[in-house]
Amino acid sequence: MKRSQLIVVVIGVVAIVGLYSLPKMVVDNEEEISGLTDETTPTSADGMVEMHEAELTPEQAASRAQNQQKLNESTSSEEKVASARDLALMYKELGKFDSAAYYYGFIAKETENLSDVEQAGESYYEAFTFALDPEKVSSTAEQARDYLNQVLDNDPARLDLKTKVAMTYVSSSNPMQGITMLREILEEDPQNEDGLFNMGILSMQSGQYKRASERFEELVKYHPNNLQGQFYLGVSYFEAGQKNKAKAQFEEVKKMTQDEMILGSIQGYLDQL
Repeated sequence: MKRSQLIVVVIGVVAIVGLYSLPKMVVDNEEEISGLTDETTPTSADGMVEMHEAELTPEQAASRAQNQQKLNESTSSEEKVASARDLALMYKELGKFDSAAYYYGFIAKETENLSDVEQAGESYYEAFTFALDPEKVSSTAEQARDYLNQVLDNDPARLDLKTKVAMTYVSSSNPMQGITMLREILEEDPQNEDGLFNMGILSMQSGQYKRASERFEELVKYHPNNLQGQFYLGVSYFEAGQKNKAKAQFEEVKKMTQDEMILGSIQGYLDQL
């Protein structure tokens, strides 16, 4: 489905699940979700890799061609995996997360090793969090769910992976499935860092800033070093009109970081208080 951008406030803080990809919905007070559209046809994995070829330097292109040739021509599974891993690492270092995930997925299918399956799932999830194109969002989310659910089938206690699966559903045609999963995680572990954070973000997305502040208050109570949570607690206070709390919170966050982008965003809020 098409995804709406939420808060372009500070790039240094936005390495978070689905911040730019959340559909507008009410998280805690209503069950009905509106404004959903049909899923688009997923972009092919091969297309992802081909799309990035033109962005490589001559040296990177040569290395890619050599490894791809080994991958295509080798009869040894070990050699295929080694070449695929080199390609995955190259694309990951370049920030081409969808292409990196493609090769990690190849490795997982080749080895059938659970750790490789998890790496593939994590890689597709990373690609999902950075994707903006609706087709790529859909395809990477589906792949992430597939691989991560394989790990969860063997280890249902992995709430960290369950949280990620939940967030892929939030931006799908069945977002309430993701919300339900997050609620189940918090019922099992009320102090779960990822669960509290993501529910706070979802409350912000739906405009429930008071509810968001409550989620973030719980988060920083149990995880005071969560910089993202501390920052968005200040944003939630600000948007809820709690100016004194917002000012005090932003001043606290300023003590936690030296990142100029974050500090600049904080100052922007303080200037409005």
